[in-house]
This record gives sequence, C-alpha cells and structure tokens, in this order.
Amino acid sequence: MTVTLAEEVALLSLDDASGAAKERSSAGWAVAGGILLELAMAGRVTVSDGRLAVTDPAPTGNALLDGRLARLEEWTRRKSPRKVADWLTKDQSKAVAATVESLCERGLVAEERGKMLGLFPVRRYPEADGSVERELRARLTSVVVHGMEPDDRTSGLVALLHAAKLDRLAFPDIPRKLVAPRMARIAEGQWAGDGVREAIRNMQAAMIAVTAATAATVVL
Repeated sequence: MTVTLAEEVALLSLDDASGAAKERSSAGWAVAGGILLELAMAGRVTVSDGRLAVTDPAPTGNALLDGRLARLEEWTRRKSPRKVADWLTKDQSKAVAATVESLCERGLVAEERGKMLGLFPVRRYPEADGSVERELRARLTSVVVHGMEPDDRTSGLVALLHAAKLDRLAFPDIPRKLVAPRMARIAEGQWAGDGVREAIRNMQAAMIAVTAATAATVVL
C-alpha cells in the first residue's frame, strides 16, 4: 500500500493503542509540509526561495493530494506573494483532518468518539492495521540507524521530521543525540535530485519558521 508523506507523519504521531495524537502541533506542521513536498515531488508545484507556484494543476490520482492541490491552486490565484509559510499556516488544520480521514478510509486507523471529563467531545484514532507503520519504521531505521542510502521520498520524510523536531516519534527508544546528526545529513538532500533537494530545503526553512513562531506565541 502506497501512502503519502503526510500519512506517514500522521501514523508516527498517533498512539497505536489509545489513538491520541503525540506532538500535536509540530506533527501538524509536518503533515501539511508533507503534502506540499509530495506535490513538489510530483511536479505539481515548485517551492523556491520561500515562494510557492502551482505549475501543473492536473490531478495526481491521489484523493488526499488532489484535494489540497485544488485548494492551493485557488489560493495562489488570489494571494500574492505566495509564501510557503503562509500556506502552511492557512492549511495546517485542514490538511491534518484530511490526512486522518484518508487513513481511516484506508483502514489503517479507526475513529473512536468520546467525551473528555464527560463534557467535551474528543476523537481518537487507534491503530487498525499496523503493517504500513511497521514497514515505515523499519525503513527509517535502516536509513537512519543502519546507514542505508535513502531514496527521495525517505529523504523528504526525514527532513520533515527533523525540521519539526519529531525525531522521537520515529525513534522513541533511541536517544536523540544518536539519530539527530544522521537525520540532519539526510535532510541536506544530497541524495535527492536538484528540484527535490531545493523543495526539501525550502520546506525545512518554512517549517522551522512556523514552528518557532508557534512556540513564541505559546510562551507569550
């Protein structure tokens, strides 16, 4: 089963048993960034110098990506300048909701509804089929821990996780100091093609900016 970068981030962030979201804010930025990076890798958008452009609005054949692409194409026609960080800020919550819905439709997680303190409605998404996440974690381990050469998609995923400081989601049982240097080298994109490498670097910069701004707002 082929899943998107955004879905991979979401799977890593959802607790398998309880379905609760871990690192909710940072993971949300990474999910939104994953969709944008996937569209760049598919040749539908360009990400350069912190700016966005839709170069091909044709559907990719993936419902999750196509829904965000249509929304992005409309936004870029109305908005100028088209900054990556602005789009991530605008689309983050909707991108997360669409991604989790896609995981439910694929049968990878199940939606459970309840109430917190008996009053506030909550939704959780425990694991329904763990095969995709197991393969994902094995792939990340082979690349980051065992030094296998990553492909473009894995480089992009590692870059997203590293930029959002989500190392622990991928490697909860390994000290960060043992995986962060390797993730940083992969995130530099030396294994990726020129266009993908530039997109990865721009996504990293945008995510670092929006997560830093979010953290500052919380502190204030």
